[in-house]
Amino acid sequence: MSNEARKPPAQIALKIRRILGGKTGWNGVAVQFAFAAVLGWIAYEIVSNTRANLENQHIAAGFGFLRNNAGFDVNQTLIAYTGSDTFLRVFIVGLLNTLVVSVVGIVFATVIGFIVALCRLSPNWLLSRVGEIYVEIIRNLPVLFQILFWYLAVLAALPNPRQSISLLGIAFISNRGLVIPSPIGGSGFAPFLAMLALGIVASLALRFHARRALFQEGRMIRIWPYVLGLLFALPLATMLVFGLPFTFELPQLKGFNFAGGSRIIPEFVALTLALSTYTAAFIAEIVRAGILSVHTGQMEAGSSLGLSRGTTLRLIVVPQAMRVIVPPLTNQYLNLTKNSSLAVAIGYPDLVSVFAGTSLSQTGQAIEIIAMTMGVYLLISLLTSAVMSVYGWRVSRSLGA
Repeated sequence: MSNEARKPPAQIALKIRRILGGKTGWNGVAVQFAFAAVLGWIAYEIVSNTRANLENQHIAAGFGFLRNNAGFDVNQTLIAYTGSDTFLRVFIVGLLNTLVVSVVGIVFATVIGFIVALCRLSPNWLLSRVGEIYVEIIRNLPVLFQILFWYLAVLAALPNPRQSISLLGIAFISNRGLVIPSPIGGSGFAPFLAMLALGIVASLALRFHARRALFQEGRMIRIWPYVLGLLFALPLATMLVFGLPFTFELPQLKGFNFAGGSRIIPEFVALTLALSTYTAAFIAEIVRAGILSVHTGQMEAGSSLGLSRGTTLRLIVVPQAMRVIVPPLTNQYLNLTKNSSLAVAIGYPDLVSVFAGTSLSQTGQAIEIIAMTMGVYLLISLLTSAVMSVYGWRVSRSLGA
């Protein structure tokens, strides 16, 4: 008698149910094959429909359009760009604009968020209430509304360039942005930059040594005189030997606008302010929760050692709280980067505006352009998550977790 014949009917029925997917759910072989077939059919239909639509509209698939001339200008470029450059150049310009507003916004949001969190935890009643009001108002207003508020209600209400607000006669604020002196590199710029970089690296090394001596040996080393010397004396000595590293081109009013200098467009200012203040409200609550997660005995221990409240927070409480702060803080950084795509509402030339907007409308290469834009945001998010994960791992490791 075969093995199958000797098996009880219940075992045979259970085997059949497993093959058909029964109690084991997606582990059933038949269900897996059926699910794969459905996915394959859906993919085939999408590809077939897309190819038919492209043929009907006489659009050639591929990335060859990136070599064509764009034919339009961009009002903020971090690299040289003219309307006769290619769509690939437009992609790079938009990507750089997205990165700069994201990085600047993350820095400002982090600083503002930590300050507001400390205000909320302050024993001063007024500071605590101000921080609470800021958080409750800002985080409950849509970020798009805040972008439009800064752009239309604040910056657009500034005077025109002829009646601009002068800052010491060297910088000017108007409804066309902030105009500041533009640095022009001289013969001593390279040595100056090298000495400045050397001073920064040496200062960081001194800080690392001082913190290590503090936590391992209990010795407090005063390093700020050496840091000042490294950051100022070395570059100053370079200037005395090689001459001025750069000069400044001052902006001058000519006609109805300024000539010379560097201009920060109002769209960038409005977007940066809105994203920074909005994200800072969430970061403030994250930081506050992280600090409150540390046992109050840590503050009492710091006080018993004669440390001030600020020193206790900086050296004892906040380092322990970072283990709780870092994961949700990473989410806020990702949200700020993705929210920067709302720049299209006020005309800031980010990646979505100039590439997924203007370039797409001119070329019709929707699939390629959208795929490239999605890939960029996905890559930025993955890199941000990876960097913050490494930082969080180092924080946990330093705390012995």
